[in-house]
Amino acid sequence: MISGLPPYRLIETPQDLEYLGVRLNQETSVALDLEGDSLYHYREKICLIQIAAGSECFLIDPLIISDLSPLAPFLNNPEIRKILHGADYDIRSLYRDYQFQIQNLVDTESAARFLGLKETGLGALLGSRFQIHLDKRFQKTDWSKRPLTDPMLAYAAADVAYLIPLAQSLLTDLEALGRLPWVLEEGDRLGRVRFNPPYQGPLFLQFKGGRQLDSRSLGLLENLLQFRKAQAEKRDRPLFKILGADVLKALALEKPLTLDQLKGIKGLSAKLIERLGEGLIECLKQGLAIPETDLPRFPPSIRPQVYPMVAARVKALKGWREKKARELNLDPGVLISSALIDQIGEKNPTGPADLDLIPELRQWQHQAFGPEILKALS
Repeated sequence: MISGLPPYRLIETPQDLEYLGVRLNQETSVALDLEGDSLYHYREKICLIQIAAGSECFLIDPLIISDLSPLAPFLNNPEIRKILHGADYDIRSLYRDYQFQIQNLVDTESAARFLGLKETGLGALLGSRFQIHLDKRFQKTDWSKRPLTDPMLAYAAADVAYLIPLAQSLLTDLEALGRLPWVLEEGDRLGRVRFNPPYQGPLFLQFKGGRQLDSRSLGLLENLLQFRKAQAEKRDRPLFKILGADVLKALALEKPLTLDQLKGIKGLSAKLIERLGEGLIECLKQGLAIPETDLPRFPPSIRPQVYPMVAARVKALKGWREKKARELNLDPGVLISSALIDQIGEKNPTGPADLDLIPELRQWQHQAFGPEILKALS
């Protein structure tokens, strides 16, 4: 039984960080978590790094310490296990902000899924395993603000303080089921994900529901999206806090050209109209003036041709997956993704050597289920 929050220490000087980096590089397991400010700023950044090692927690303030390089050796040390929960965002953020690379990663959320657990959130796992209930009141806090209060620091420490014993508990269960190598391999792959640079193409191409709009409305939408992006960057606010997607779509469809007409758009408050109204009207007027030949259009959708034999193989593989997932009490997507099934159906491997030529197929999938996959295909 685990009781009480371990002591935590705020790291705010380069000297303390240097000492911590040396110490962490001597540990066998270190837990890690981050707090960011994506809900409050145009370009998100890491605002706090939480680390648990031994019986202590360390809270590193990257807004005060600019050089975090003392953390790089332990993060990249393959002999030290790094434990995170829902690690994808954290891995991408650490590489984006500091080019940190992480080896020997265990994601406790992934571990829970490979045990077939239905609730895999950190709070649910700590509650079921240790009867610990996390306080989530600071979940949507602006972590870029200073000073950080004691309750905020305690909240941040709690998110990482119990990850090492949680991982030990989950990995013990996985080992008993013979699934430990599965999670370790998934961790190795997860440690190699990288931050995707901001999209540079026409914004309407990424707008959900954009294909439903005619070309004129798409031209207006592109103008509005560019206007929103410029406002978000100027005001250092997330895009959704400037204008919501539903408002943009309504503006593109209804095409209001006066401040009074803007009042009829659902989601446009009087405050928003006062702040952005003139700019929105100018955007719409410019969009209406675009020559017909210059209006944006979605490229035609091209559905890849699926040959009957490929479809039959995919169907057989999905039938096998459903049955095997029930046997193992796993979500079918955890066992093998639909995208990977499509790849296997297309490649049509006939032997173990052919399976090696499918790069997305994990070694654990090959070893545990290779013969069954080949049998399903035959």
